Amino acid sequence: MAVKKNTPWMRIRRLAASFLSPRVLIHPFRMLHYWGYAHALQRPRMTLGRDVRLAPNASFRNGERIELGDQVQIGEYCAIWAGRESAWVRVGARTTFGPDVFVTAADYGLARNQRITDQPMTEREVVIGPDCWIGAKAVITAGVTLGEGCVIGAGSVVTKDVPPFAIAAGIPAKVIRERV
Repeated sequence: MAVKKNTPWMRIRRLAASFLSPRVLIHPFRMLHYWGYAHALQRPRMTLGRDVRLAPNASFRNGERIELGDQVQIGEYCAIWAGRESAWVRVGARTTFGPDVFVTAADYGLARNQRITDQPMTEREVVIGPDCWIGAKAVITAGVTLGEGCVIGAGSVVTKDVPPFAIAAGIPAKVIRERV
C-alpha cells in the first residue's frame, strides 16, 4: 500500500479548510450569544453594590434575584444561578470568589418515576455573609447560609450552613477550624 506524502501544499489545504469550516466561522457568534444571555443581559438585572468586580467570563442566571454587596469580587469562570421563580442569592460586602466557583439556589427533584429535568425545581435562598472568601472550584448548594468572615476551601462542596468565622473544607464541606 502506497503512503501519501505530506506535502506543504496538503498542509496548507488542511489549514485553510480548518479556518473556512462553517462550524469554525459560526463559533464566534455562538460565543457572543452565550456571553450576551449569561453575562451582559443579566448584569443590569442584578442588584450591585459599589465597586463590584465581575470577571468578564462569569455566568449569571436570573439576575433579578442576585444581590452583590459593596466590593464583592467574582473570579473567572464563576457561575451564580438564582432560582427561576423565587430564591435569591445574596452576597455580603467584601466577599471574594476564587475562579470557577458555582453557586445555585435551586435543585431538581429526585422522584424515581419521572425524568429529573421534567420535575419541578426546589428553590432555596443562598446567603453568603460579608468578608467571606470562597476558594477556587467550590460549590455552594441551594439553601446554604455562610456566616460572616468564613472561608471555604478550594474544591469544597458546601451542603450545610457554615458558622461565622469558620474555615470549612471537603466534600461535603465540614468546619475544620475557626479563624483566629
